[in-house]
Order: sequence, then C-alpha cells, then structure tokens
Amino acid sequence: MHLLANPRLRLPILLLVAIAARALTFGNPIVHVDEEFYFVTAHRMWQGALPFVDIWDRKPVGLFLLYAVPAALGFPAGIWGYQLLALAGTVASAWWIARLAERLGFGAGATAGALAYILWLDLLGGQSGQSPVFYNLLMLAAALLVLRPAPQRAGRGLLVMALVGIALQIKYSVVFEGIFFGLWLLADHWHATRRPLRVIGYGAALVVVALLPTALAAGYYAAVGQWDAFVFANFLSIFHRNPDPLSELAGNIGEMILIVSPIATLAILALWRGRGDRAQRRARRFVALWLAVSIGSVAIFRPWFDHYALPVLLPACAAAAGMLGTTAWQRWRTPALLLTAALAGQIVLIVQRAGRGDAGELAALAQAVGRGPGCLYVYSGTDMLYSATGRCALSRYLVPSHLIRFREAGATGVDQDSEIRRILAAGPEAVVIRPQYRGERPAAHAIVTAAMARDYRLTATLPMGNELLRVYHRAR
Repeated sequence: MHLLANPRLRLPILLLVAIAARALTFGNPIVHVDEEFYFVTAHRMWQGALPFVDIWDRKPVGLFLLYAVPAALGFPAGIWGYQLLALAGTVASAWWIARLAERLGFGAGATAGALAYILWLDLLGGQSGQSPVFYNLLMLAAALLVLRPAPQRAGRGLLVMALVGIALQIKYSVVFEGIFFGLWLLADHWHATRRPLRVIGYGAALVVVALLPTALAAGYYAAVGQWDAFVFANFLSIFHRNPDPLSELAGNIGEMILIVSPIATLAILALWRGRGDRAQRRARRFVALWLAVSIGSVAIFRPWFDHYALPVLLPACAAAAGMLGTTAWQRWRTPALLLTAALAGQIVLIVQRAGRGDAGELAALAQAVGRGPGCLYVYSGTDMLYSATGRCALSRYLVPSHLIRFREAGATGVDQDSEIRRILAAGPEAVVIRPQYRGERPAAHAIVTAAMARDYRLTATLPMGNELLRVYHRAR
C-alpha cells in the first residue's frame, strides 16, 4: 500500500487503473443503449438535425453538444473519441476526489478513495460514456470551490453555480445537489455579512447564473419557433411517463443498494469517527450533507437504473478514504476491497459484452442492412445502426422504446401505434427487429409483424449479444 501513499505516483496509478478497468469497452459502439443514442443524435446534428425537433428525447441539449465533439470524427472513429473523452473525465474526477479527501483530512487514503471511484464505475454502468461520467467532474470542481478557505468571495460562488448550470445541461437530475451547493454558499454569505438584503441579492444572482445555460438553450429554441417542443421534451414529458412494474423497480433499487452500500458505509463511518481541525470539520459536514442529498436525488428519480447512483460516488469515495487510509485497513482490507471491486467490474463488463454484443456483431448487422438507397427503421434493436449504415430515418423517434414500450405510452407527444403505422407506410427499405421482450407492447409488435409478412422478406438473422436480430428488406 506504500505506492498509494505516494502523491507523486497518484496520477500515473489512476490513469493506468482507469485504462485497465475500461479497456474491454474501448472501440465497442454498443456498450450501453444510452450512449448509442447520444452518439447517433450528435452524429445526426452534424447533418443538420435539431434535438427535440428532428430527433426526440428528454435529455438536455448540452449532453448532445458534448457528444457532438467526438461525433465530428464520424463512425467508428467517434466511438473511440467519446470513450477517450470519458476516460479523461474519469481520471480527472478521480484526481479531484483525492484532492477532496485531502481537504477532509483523509490524505492517507486519498488515492485509494480515487481508485474506488474508478472501479465502482464499472459496477454501476459508468464504464464508458454515461452522462454522470462527464458532469461528475463539474460537480466535483464546484464542491472544491465551495470548500476553498476563507475569505469566501461572491465571484467564487457565482463560478460554482456556473459549473452547476453547465452540469444541468448535461442532466437535470443534478438540480437537488445544485440547490444544496447554493444554500451552503448562502449560509456562508450570511455568516460573513449578516445583511439580509445582500444575502437575498446574492441568492438571486446564484439562481440566475445556475439557470443561465438552460435559459440560453430555451432562448435558442424559442428563436427558431420550437419553444413548445423544447418545453415538452425537457420538462413535461417525464411526468407522463408510466411506472415500470413494481418487481422490476424493486430489482433495480435492490441492485443499486447492494453495489453502493459498501463504499457508502465506509464513507459514513469515516465521517462519523473522523477528527480534525476546524476547516476539516466544516468540509466533512459539507460532504456528509452532499452524500445525503445525492442519495435523496437518486431515490426521487425512477426507475432506478444502476447508473443513476453514479453521482453518489463523489462524496462517498472522498469520505471513504478516511477508512481506506487507516493503518488497520491499509494492511489488507483496502487492497482486498479494491481488488474485489476490480475483479467484479471486469466480470460485469464481460457479461454485459456477451449479452449486448460488440463491434464485430454490429458490423455484420450493418452489412446485412446495407448502406442504401432507402431508409432504415430500427423497430427494436440498436439505433447505432443509423450511424453504422448511414441510412436515413423516417421518424424523429430513433429510440425504439419511445414507440414500443408501455413505459412511454402517452409520454412522447405522439400516439405510438399511429407513428409506427406512419413509418411503415412510408416504406423503409430495411427494418430491424429483435425478439419480443418484457415491456414491449403486443399491439406494436403485431403491427410490425403484419407489415413484415405482407410487404417484406427476411434477409438475415444475426446475433447481437445473447439475441438474434432479424433484418428485413422490402419485397420487390
């Protein structure tokens, strides 16, 4: 463990471990369905598509702008681009977790806590380019600014909320953590000034700065006549979403608790037992409250997919360093925990790769679909085929689940069955269908099955992970 105690070796250790932990995902365009869609949307943006108008989703436009940078490289180079960007974000976040741990007085375990963050990402769906991998870095930077020693300047607080505001445009779920950061800044300002009017003015400025990126995005959509599309996708549609079955929700949250609880427990123990000077005690109060708020934020947003818990790792891993760095833990418990997490993470990645598929399978499927002429309709399966084949789409609903899952019925601004019929009536040249799955609406499946029997011929059946996807082409 003496290697982990040497601050000079911290960065190379974090980089090497991050590369090793994520190596199985590099170059794979179908690591996770979310990332597939983010990339496809960003790729289409370079061809003139406008999110929420030409391609529908409820994620903030900032996330697609972030992905647009590597997507400019095209397919498949852009896949490597976003994954390397995510690697850089992971290492930078881990580095700042170590810095936060030092601020807490847990310097002996700072590198171990940073390594825990890298390794736990694999266990919670953060092994590649999930949105928290990017905005976690912004929230960490904001937290470190909050905790900088006095004097606490107003400009620093505005910078904190600017970072929060940018994070909001990557995913809106950071809103509660952002509110907590703002309230902490207001409390500091009150203790420094004791002037109610100044505190109120400062609070208003913090809110304005935090909302500015979202206001700019909204203003752009209003300027191009798409205000309603922006508001519905970003703020209203989520309230129309239908809940998943209780058994599925219980399984999701149970899995999340199982994975997060070891590092969260260590964090709580360290914060409870730790002693330090005044600045360290203040920082620990901040991190303890941040941990509570981040857990509460996860609890609010169903359906509790594993990656929803990724923001919890920031305060948890920084605080867990207080236990990981103790003499008793450094002897064998810390190495054992980190090695166990590393091994478990690689097992998860191997199982997921086998279940979801890889670049070779996608290439074979794209070849079977062909590059044109004519449009593609991915009724179900991977929407990465739109980028892999370059074929046009006939609907703004590129994510198959938006049209075929019970969860999205009435939540997307369109009648699902009517849109499926409209797409099929437009005569896509190729249609891709995966086996029917739990959550898929039988009515939707019946519509597409009837159309395939009437107007299409089966041209290929190919593996994609643990499923066989069918490729149909129009009958001549």
